[in-house]
Amino acid sequence: MSPIVVLDNGASTIKAGLVISGQLEPDSTRIIPNAVVRSKGDKMTYFGHELDRCKDYSSLHYRLPMEKGYLVDWDAQKAVWDGLFSEEVLDINTTESSLLITEPYFNLPNIQEIYDQFVFEEYEFQAYHRCTPASVIAYGGLFARANTTPECMVVIDSGFSFTHVVPLMDGKVFWPAVKRLDVGGKLLTNHLKELVSFRQWNMMDETYIMNHVKEACCFVSNNFRHDLETCRLDPNSNPVVQEYILPDLTNSRQGRIRHPNDLVTDADQILVMNNECFTVPEVIFRPDDIGMEQPGLPATIAFSISLLPKEIQGMFWANIGLIGGNTMLPGFCKRLFVQTELRSLAPVDCEVFVYESTEPITEAYRAAVNFAATPEFTDNLVTRAEYAEFGSSASRRKFHDWKSSEAENERMKETAKSKGKQREDIQGANRPTRTRSKTNASSTRRR
Repeated sequence: MSPIVVLDNGASTIKAGLVISGQLEPDSTRIIPNAVVRSKGDKMTYFGHELDRCKDYSSLHYRLPMEKGYLVDWDAQKAVWDGLFSEEVLDINTTESSLLITEPYFNLPNIQEIYDQFVFEEYEFQAYHRCTPASVIAYGGLFARANTTPECMVVIDSGFSFTHVVPLMDGKVFWPAVKRLDVGGKLLTNHLKELVSFRQWNMMDETYIMNHVKEACCFVSNNFRHDLETCRLDPNSNPVVQEYILPDLTNSRQGRIRHPNDLVTDADQILVMNNECFTVPEVIFRPDDIGMEQPGLPATIAFSISLLPKEIQGMFWANIGLIGGNTMLPGFCKRLFVQTELRSLAPVDCEVFVYESTEPITEAYRAAVNFAATPEFTDNLVTRAEYAEFGSSASRRKFHDWKSSEAENERMKETAKSKGKQREDIQGANRPTRTRSKTNASSTRRR
């Protein structure tokens, strides 16, 4: 069997690896920036994986292939992919390999056709499969603590561009209930840049540094009013405030959080992170704080589940999984599921249960690797010969996405109703009268 290239093509990073004979090749997994980066310091341009060679991270200019969640700059994307497939990274011959690649939710048909053209005409892969990240989650370990893989689940994918709430039934996305929140990691980083530039240092050109500040200092508050009052009463010394030592570019030293025993010189520039630590991530839960006319994440989840067949809504409330880089923020899971926000929105006879990934950034990639080793992957491939004969019509027939026919959606609804009836027959009169909110986190984090 030909090697399979697994490509989780995210807007921020690409997660890639090789599957040969049903097994992931050791040491083949790579995570690289999905960007062409120009450094004003050393006047060099870096393509994807080459960013590790950069010595001066000040004033980096990013040229992103993806804007607002869609792949629009194909020249930049090709430059990144060329480096990825080269001997420096994966070292593969694309003409002798197959490809599994993820695409954005609600991807546009004309963009999907360009995917087909690049895969078969530019790189000449033997075959490929294209799908959304959430559609392969059932093959991964996100719900490993359940006795069996749930038939019904909700995947919350909070990534670089957006946060999506994606219900799945029997491993297939139920598109009429998929909802998007226009808040992602990029918006949070930009919001943090604006706050810091207004209050302290001008950091508007320091995207790389401020993204690291966000990842190092920010957390999701579980008592927003209390934390805000704490910062107001004592701005300089409180449990929330952190000091971030900006990078020393003359010695190529990375930025870091200042610890009590750290020695600080007069040359060090210190960024004081006070209420910015939790007011920036708060935008995910309250987008109206920055003027966005959208409900927060808890209300979006509740609305998405309300659009599902009523008979099985409880099964979705009981199987909610988190993936995506934003879910790594300390306190994210606790705020969403342990606190009363989501519990108050769920029906009283439904149990709320959440599964948290140990590695949410690579969760979809690892699930895709498992999917590539199954017979279902082979059955859903479009070959180069099929593309040569039918063009992009071959992809539209095999890759089920949000443009699926009304007939298919109706079939899924009928299946849902039958599942709900079976569930009611099993439960009978023993339906619980009291409910609990649970959190099943495979890893604990401290802020």
